[in-house]
Amino acid sequence: LVLELNQVIIPTYGTVPEQQNLHTPEWVDFDDKPDSLFFKDGQRRIDFVLVYEDESRKMTHKRSDRKKQKRKRQVYESNLINNGLQLEATRSVLDEKLIFVKVHAPWEVLCTYAEVMHIKLPLQHNDLKTRDSSFNWFSRLFRVDENIIKPEQEFFTAPFQKEHLSSFYIQDKDTFFNPATRSRIVHFILSRVEYATKNNVKKFGINKLLDSGIYKAAFPLHDSSFRHPSADPNCPSERYLLYREWAHPKNIFKLQPLDFIRKYYGEKIGIYFAWLGFYTNMLTVAAVVGVGCFLYGCLTKDNCTWSQEVCDPNIGGNIIMCPQCDKACTYWNLTITCESSKKLCIFDSFGTLVFAVFMGIWVTFFLEFWKRRQAELEYEWDTVEYLEQEEQVRPEYEARCTHTVMNEITQQEEHVPYTAWGKCVRMTFCTSAIFFWILLIIASVVGIIVYRLSVFLVFSATLSQHIGGTEAIRKYLTPQTATSVTASLISFVVIMILNIIYEKVAILITDFELPRTQTEYENSLTTKMFLFQFVNYYSSCFYIAFFKGKFVGHPGSPVYWLGKYRNEECDPGGCLLELTTQLAIIVGGKAIWNNIQEVLLPLVKNLIGRYSAASRSEKVVPRWEHDYHLQPIGKLGLFYEYLEMVIQFGFVTLFVASFPLAPLLALINNMLEIRLDAWKLTTQFRRMVPQKAQDIGAWQPILQGIAILAVVTNAMIIAFTSDMIPRLVYYWSFSVPPYGSHSSHTMKGYINSTLSVFNISDFQNASKPFSPWFGNQTTCRQVYRDLRYPPGHQHQYEHNIYYWHVTAAKLAFIIVMEHIIYFVKFIISYVIPDVSQKTKSKVKREKYLTQKLLHENDLKGVKKNVGKIADKIVKGANSTFRPKDE
Repeated sequence: LVLELNQVIIPTYGTVPEQQNLHTPEWVDFDDKPDSLFFKDGQRRIDFVLVYEDESRKMTHKRSDRKKQKRKRQVYESNLINNGLQLEATRSVLDEKLIFVKVHAPWEVLCTYAEVMHIKLPLQHNDLKTRDSSFNWFSRLFRVDENIIKPEQEFFTAPFQKEHLSSFYIQDKDTFFNPATRSRIVHFILSRVEYATKNNVKKFGINKLLDSGIYKAAFPLHDSSFRHPSADPNCPSERYLLYREWAHPKNIFKLQPLDFIRKYYGEKIGIYFAWLGFYTNMLTVAAVVGVGCFLYGCLTKDNCTWSQEVCDPNIGGNIIMCPQCDKACTYWNLTITCESSKKLCIFDSFGTLVFAVFMGIWVTFFLEFWKRRQAELEYEWDTVEYLEQEEQVRPEYEARCTHTVMNEITQQEEHVPYTAWGKCVRMTFCTSAIFFWILLIIASVVGIIVYRLSVFLVFSATLSQHIGGTEAIRKYLTPQTATSVTASLISFVVIMILNIIYEKVAILITDFELPRTQTEYENSLTTKMFLFQFVNYYSSCFYIAFFKGKFVGHPGSPVYWLGKYRNEECDPGGCLLELTTQLAIIVGGKAIWNNIQEVLLPLVKNLIGRYSAASRSEKVVPRWEHDYHLQPIGKLGLFYEYLEMVIQFGFVTLFVASFPLAPLLALINNMLEIRLDAWKLTTQFRRMVPQKAQDIGAWQPILQGIAILAVVTNAMIIAFTSDMIPRLVYYWSFSVPPYGSHSSHTMKGYINSTLSVFNISDFQNASKPFSPWFGNQTTCRQVYRDLRYPPGHQHQYEHNIYYWHVTAAKLAFIIVMEHIIYFVKFIISYVIPDVSQKTKSKVKREKYLTQKLLHENDLKGVKKNVGKIADKIVKGANSTFRPKDE
């Protein structure tokens, strides 16, 4: 194999002398066959298309620059031909400046590079018996019709070897390598062919030529239009079938044809849609349970005792609340919060606790079953022993290789873009930049908090809240509600704007880091983008859940932000309803915004290009020119799709205790997302170069980290953000003697016992309200449940025994809930193996069969050669000892 590599790879880096005659592509005219996927002879299949602008007709560069570009292109194309590829050039039908170079890989080239790339190919049919699931009849209702998209035949496969060619299942040489595999092999060659040498540094690869503008595009062809089947009877019209049976909105409830997607687009695209589909299916269970908990809250809200007390004019109507801000705010009646307390009963119920525990276990089942599903796909798609090819150096990296160092392994000199000191400086600068931008995100969150504090004063003065007010709007729109909704909307807008900015910043920082390979580049960018997005999206939710209303002091001694703004307080029922509002706006708004953006941007771009092309000509346009006018897939490929789904996964798991409808919103969004992503790929984008992928990569540990963090956040939301623990402590301990006066456990009197009393004469001058005091009462109640001793007590305004009971109960609850869920997660992870027994058997069977077939063929070859030698020896012996008279 090493010799084969030397014979194949090394010549691709050979220089072409200036005086040597260069090989050029065959020039042909378009044959008016718009659906043809072959060269003009109708025999050689088009495996790749290169597009460039005729240098003689370029007007944007100097003549010397155009000449250099032409020379590089000619050398590159000549080296492609030297490596066995066949090229055919055709001028554009719509734009005479454009030239399309079609690339074909003959059988010998495909076989050679299939062995170099360790591509697995069929040996024989899979003879393992498969047992249908008991739910097979049900899933068949949602599958694609097998008469339309036929199931892929299952084969045992092995890495291709030319010397064992007869061992492989070859019925037809033209179809042995499918179009996706052919395109991948050709792209492998295109990425390794040289076009110039400068300062003893070889320049090679189609990516560099695209970046420098020598070529305008390079892509494999779609096999047909997505609107109708191909007119060519030899074309399977797989793109048309994918659109009709997968991407069309009518298929929203159908299962995805994953094997067909993988066959057409490659494993990297296939594994993304397999993961997204699996995640969406698992969300169905979470959404059903979440809706059940929501309905439970709706049905039991009328039996919510503490809410009834808030709305009761004889209880809540007689409770006067202290002002929520300094001077401008006035005293108000507790019954104003009646409607919000009813809404809070829906989300702050026993069902919330059940759902939080369920989601902690659900996420473990999701990750463990996905590992099993991923292992099955690894086997079915031949990526079990997938060997990563040695990646070529990024053009941006190699362009800066000005320093020479000694390689410790090869003991040869190699060029690098910076010294060890230079690398240290770069890493320090990039790390500092990352922390700076994260602090900037936090600063934007602080800005939103300051907005909340300042605008609350305005709403408190505008929305009449004095005791005698009778405005109907008061019932639904309190200053807290108005502040929460407007702040959430502004927060959403700021998040989306910062998202756009930080995306560019993260790319700039990663570019400055100068990673060596594309994989290193994507991993570095993934870490930065997720870190940015995590802080950007979740910081406001963390503030509301764990900081708002926790450090406010009491009316006689409030705590101030920046020495000016009085710290924000929660509603009497806590901040849970506000957290729910924040999540609903961000999750719903993000889903709507992303889907509109994903649909409109490529659609508008393609419409503009299509109409401008149609206005120039009404001629028949070939397939390669149709595809050229589609949108190119970005260098990062599916990065943004994964990022969007992982951020959503965080919302579904981290704060689900406050918003049980989050899985339902995610489910609806994902059902649309699958079809929108499929629609984009099949109709708006050029065909991607098929790539191998064994799993979802760096996103797997990120998901596992979110799953672990979700247990902590949900336990803390129930303990510190919801009012569940104080209610339970009151019910079991403080409603009955020795602390309570009721004869049996009850929630009656909860509101009166938990709202601390404050003497209005103890107000400081800086916070004393302007409005006059109505009535003859001398006390008011604190808005939040701070649980302090009343005025006149020897420890007045200090935390009472109830407070310490509640604090102890909260801490105990967090510890118990975390340990129970983590223990269950550990048991589930241990019980559910990552690879099913069926998949293990298939892998072992394939290895056994591969060794047996290849070994037997070697033995047959040896026996055949030994037999020929033995026959020659016998014949020689017979001629030697034959009698002379004969």
